[in-house]
Amino acid sequence: MIDITHKSSTLRIATAQAIVKVSKHETIEAINNKTVPKGDVFSMCKAVGLLGVKNTPLILADCHPMPIEYTGIDYEINGLEIVIKVTIKTIYKTGVEVEAMHGASVVSLNMYDMLKPIDKGVEIHHIKLLEKKGGKSDYKDKFRQDLTAAVVVCSDTISSGQKEDKAGKAIISKLEECGVAIKDYVIIPDKKDIIQEKAKSYTDQGVNMIIYTGGTGLSNRDVTPEALKPLLTREIPGIEEAIRNYGQDRMPYAMLSRSIAGTIDNSLVLALPGSTNGAKESMDAIFPAVLHVFKILKGARHN
Repeated sequence: MIDITHKSSTLRIATAQAIVKVSKHETIEAINNKTVPKGDVFSMCKAVGLLGVKNTPLILADCHPMPIEYTGIDYEINGLEIVIKVTIKTIYKTGVEVEAMHGASVVSLNMYDMLKPIDKGVEIHHIKLLEKKGGKSDYKDKFRQDLTAAVVVCSDTISSGQKEDKAGKAIISKLEECGVAIKDYVIIPDKKDIIQEKAKSYTDQGVNMIIYTGGTGLSNRDVTPEALKPLLTREIPGIEEAIRNYGQDRMPYAMLSRSIAGTIDNSLVLALPGSTNGAKESMDAIFPAVLHVFKILKGARHN
């Protein structure tokens, strides 16, 4: 199965349909009057559909097992056609469109099986996805495309050449994936005045994002939060909470990070962990959704 451990859980909704077409009006009457020999068609098909939805990963090898938190199965009769709609909801890391389509398929097949003794002309048509919501596709192309970022690596050992930077490069990779242009990439020692100088310089240049990595731990040399907090126009604690919550799900020491987020005028400032995994996971936790902040900031400038 595809690795989805880097994804965050969001509300996922999908609706699929199938159409069962009968060959005579007497079949529709038997369904409505509940006189089909095999039983109440709509009730039995709904029960089978619920089982089908829940058992999707047992049938389709690449589907992830997931909590199904709502299944709605509805019917509509149009002449000789019975339109089946299956809606699935969950809060999870991956979508539920396959579960919805599998549910619609199973309902229609069970309906066919129940009706074939009284109607040899039953057909199944148009099994398809009608709608899906949730996940990154809902936010695609909704962010500004002209954003720039500066990446600042805060580390005495890396700046002195004793160690190679990987965290900063992981941040750059994620930014480029999100279509953000890299304005600058620099490595500096863990010094409060240099950290502040870089923040002021980049905001003066109008850089949209200033992302620091390193110096957010608890050692005496970890001073990035202390350097940046006095400069922030506003703090954004929700971003900090999202980063730590995402990290805590993956390793128990994430709670010790002092990552911060806020704005200096119209620039977004982030201070992320200095470890490669910490930096990468922090970026995964908030991007691309965090880019919505620039629509808000743009609106604020127009007010």
